[in-house]
Amino acid sequence: MPGTVTFTKGHGTGNDFVIVADPNGALSLTDDQVAALCDRRFGIGADGILRVVRAAAIDEGASAAAAGAEWFMDYRNADGSKAEMCGNGIRVFAHYLAESGLAEVDTAGIPIGTRAGVKHVARVPNGFEADLGAWTVDEDAPTVRARGLSVARPGLGVDVGNPHVVVALPGEDELEALELTYKPVLDPEPEAGANVEFVVPAEPLVQEGVGVIRMRVFERGVGETLSCGTGVAAAALAVRHWAGAGAPDIWRVDVPGGTLGVRMVSRGDEMHVLLSGPAVLVFSGDVALA
Repeated sequence: MPGTVTFTKGHGTGNDFVIVADPNGALSLTDDQVAALCDRRFGIGADGILRVVRAAAIDEGASAAAAGAEWFMDYRNADGSKAEMCGNGIRVFAHYLAESGLAEVDTAGIPIGTRAGVKHVARVPNGFEADLGAWTVDEDAPTVRARGLSVARPGLGVDVGNPHVVVALPGEDELEALELTYKPVLDPEPEAGANVEFVVPAEPLVQEGVGVIRMRVFERGVGETLSCGTGVAAAALAVRHWAGAGAPDIWRVDVPGGTLGVRMVSRGDEMHVLLSGPAVLVFSGDVALA
């Protein structure tokens, strides 16, 4: 275990990450070390860590390597827990690969391994776009209690490689009143937990053929974040589901950290959801590991 590691700080619409390059899988970060690096007062500060490792160099990447993905995104939440996927993180990950010369990421894109399978990421005019794959909707989802809401609200379960519960709110006032320094209570609580999105539709919902919504999110293992890429996709899918037949397949989602695009496309016999938006690398440095 080295005494120091080189890192880069990056973000996607304010959802921020510590990026650590470990191509050969030599680095093993403990949960406590991840939490210390992500600490906003005593560490670098981030919502999570992206370890850049070759798929063939990590046991969890074996299937990704067999599928032709050279790189695996080992994503850890700010508390050190492992996560299946991160929609903002994978765009930042792809940007780091391109900027560091580890891979070429163009409009044709590249495959990247994750714990939720191999995802394809391509360069697009507004940054990078990640194909998150197929999704599932579960109407038998938990009810959600949150500080600032007078009563529990029904949720819609949406899985886009990681679990989400989406709650519809009638207006901006309730969205603003939420106190998400407190973890929302899910009843029943899913065994693996879930990210919770609170969403308000624009008026009108569809503008020039594009669905428009606003969202806030509480991420498991992190807390409220300025943005959550998979949460953005889940929120758009939930509102599309509620809107029913005739709902658009292109969405604009406004989050506290900016704006992201979501679209649903046919891939053979499946429908896939794609997430697009900016990815920014802020600074690099070296940090001591405790």
